[in-house]
Amino acid sequence: MEIPIRQIMEMLPHRYPFLLVDRVIDCTPFETIKAIKNVTFNEPFFTGHFPDKPIMPGVLILEAMAQATGLLAFYSNNAVSNAKNTYYLVGVDKARFKRPVEPGDQLVIEARLIKRKRGIYQFQATTHVGDEFVSSAQFLTTELEAKT
Repeated sequence: MEIPIRQIMEMLPHRYPFLLVDRVIDCTPFETIKAIKNVTFNEPFFTGHFPDKPIMPGVLILEAMAQATGLLAFYSNNAVSNAKNTYYLVGVDKARFKRPVEPGDQLVIEARLIKRKRGIYQFQATTHVGDEFVSSAQFLTTELEAKT
C-alpha cells in the first residue's frame, strides 16, 4: 500500500524542513514499511554540513528512519482503530553508517516491526541509495493517545 505525502502529513506532526519522508511506496501493517526521502541540494542543512562537500547529517538519516517507523506504527494502529495517536522516539540502538548521502541521492528507508508490547514498538531499520547500503539502526517508539 502506497501512502502519499498528504496522508503522511496527516500522520506525522513534522513539517518543512523537518519532514524527512517524501513518500511511502509500500506498507504492510504490523510488518514492514518502505519509504523514500529525495535528498535535494537546497536542503537547509547542506549550507553548513559541509559547504565544500555537502553530506546529509547522520542524525537526520536516523530521524528519517525514525519517522518511517512512526508511520508504520501509526498506519498499523489506524488499520485496526481510528485513534489519533502520536508516536514518540524513545530509543536508538546499534546505529551504523557505511556511506555518505549527498545531494541528488534518493534515500530508501526500510523498517520492520520486531515486536510490540504494552505500547512500545521495536523496529529494525536500514537505508540504501540504489543498491548501496547506507545505514542501519534499531528504534523504540511509544504510542501516546491524543487528548481531546
